[in-house]
This record gives sequence, C-alpha cells and structure tokens, in this order.
Amino acid sequence: MNFLGFKAPVTVGCELLKGGGVKPELVTVRSASGAPETIPLYNDGDTVSGAVTVTPAFGKKIDHQGIKIELLGQIETYYDKGSFYDFVAAVREVSGPGEVKEEVKYDFEFPNVEMLNETYNGVNVRLRYVVKVTIVRSYRGSVVKDFNFCVRNTTVLPEINNSIKMEVGIED
Repeated sequence: MNFLGFKAPVTVGCELLKGGGVKPELVTVRSASGAPETIPLYNDGDTVSGAVTVTPAFGKKIDHQGIKIELLGQIETYYDKGSFYDFVAAVREVSGPGEVKEEVKYDFEFPNVEMLNETYNGVNVRLRYVVKVTIVRSYRGSVVKDFNFCVRNTTVLPEINNSIKMEVGIED
C-alpha cells in the first residue's frame, strides 16, 4: 500500500517448491493486467511447499498479531470485481503475535492438494490458484501479498477401440 508516500515497512518474498524440495517447472501466462509473467506449474495431487521470507525495512521493526499462509483456489468474475469464490482453501498459522526485527524465514507445506480445476483466464471469468501471505497488524492494517501459481492437469488419451463392428443390412 503506497498511499501519500506511506508504504508497509516490510517486504514479503516466497519461493514455491514441490514436495521433497524440488523446484516446479515454470510456465509463462498472461496476468490479469495482460502482461506476461512466469509462474510455477503444479498438477492435481502435488504437494505445494516452500519458504516465505519476511524482511522489515532497515532499522524498523514490525509488530504483528500473527502471520498466516493460505493456499487458495479462487474464481473471480470480471463483472463483479470485488468478490471471489474460494473453492480450495487451506491455512497454516506460522507465527503467533510478536515482532519482527530482522529477516525471518517460514517454511510451509500443503501436502497432496486436490486441484481438480485448471488455471483459466478468460473474457468473463478468471480461475486462479494463489499462496497468500498475511501479516495481521492491529493498528495500521494487514500486509497481504499474493503469489500465483498455475495448475494444468494432463490425462492419458483413451485407447481407440477398433473392435466394435456393426453390420447393417436388410435380410431377405
């Protein structure tokens, strides 16, 4: 939030990984603003894990009421910008109330996430998956940062069954 020169005195970064610390494949997709962006690719049933880094501005400290990491699957309709329908939701509370004086790293893992729907960005609707980091602050407003990722589900093509034979004819 950068309103009248005020911005949150913290930067939030996230490195997304698959289960076992493996880096996911990267794909280039078009963002909501139309610019291309490179994001990680996952499949249904993959483990979404990684590390979130919270870094306060030099010489600052951040008092907070808790830090949570959410994995969300959301559907957004463009005619109703403000509302999202969450069809996948998982939450990890990684820190209770306290303060951050220096860079802190939080590991997280969402095992075997059921992501049946693929990422889609159409004319009227957008379906997206996101890891959302929220630093809850009581007096200055929460700091929220989203990290998108892509889901593509590939299936094996069915075999062509040539054994079906039909006889059509007229019997005398």
